[in-house]
Amino acid sequence: MSEKTILKLQLPTDPLWVKNVVESNIEELLTDHAFCEQKAASNAITLIVQNPNLSDLVQEMTMLVQEEMDHFKRVHDIILQRGFVLGRERKDNYVNELRKFIIIGGGRIVQLIDRLLFSAMIEARSCERFKVLSENINDGQLSAFYHELMISEATHYAMFIRLAKKYADGIDVEKRWTEFLAYEAQVVKNYGKAEMIHG
Repeated sequence: MSEKTILKLQLPTDPLWVKNVVESNIEELLTDHAFCEQKAASNAITLIVQNPNLSDLVQEMTMLVQEEMDHFKRVHDIILQRGFVLGRERKDNYVNELRKFIIIGGGRIVQLIDRLLFSAMIEARSCERFKVLSENINDGQLSAFYHELMISEATHYAMFIRLAKKYADGIDVEKRWTEFLAYEAQVVKNYGKAEMIHG
C-alpha cells in the first residue's frame, strides 16, 4: 500500500519510531492503542446521536462501533496475555489538534461533512502507523496483528470519505479533504516521538 496514492498523507512516519521509541515500551503502546479503539467507537456513537435521521449512516456506524469494540477487546486480550494491566486513558494531543480544524457553525451538513472527514483523517493516519508497525516491529504476534488492523483502518477511512461524499449536498468534499491533508501534515510534524499510536 502506498500512503501517497491511497491515503494521500503528505508526511510519512519514520520507521525509526518503532525501533527507537515503541519497542522500548510495548505496554504503553498497547494501552494507548486500546483507548484509540474505544474512542473510535465513541466517535461513531456520537455520529449516530447527532444524525439519527440518516439511516445509512446509522447502520454503518452501528457496525463500526461493534468492530472498534472488538478491536478494543483484542488489544486488551494481548495486554493480559503479556502480564500487563490496561493503564489509564492517555490524552491524544494529535486528535485534539485535528479537532480544532473542524468547522464550527455553517449548518448541520457542513458540520457533518467535517466530522466525517476528521474521522477519515484519524483512520488514515492510524492505518499508516499500523503499516509502519507491522513492517518494523520485532514481534511476530504484533506484526501480524497490526497488518490485519491496517487493512481494517483503510476500510474505515474509505467508508468515511464515501459517506462524506454521499451527504455533501453541494459541498466540495475533495477540496475540503485537501485542506484537511495540508493541515494534518503540519500537525503530524510534532509527532512520531512517543510510544502512542498518534504520538
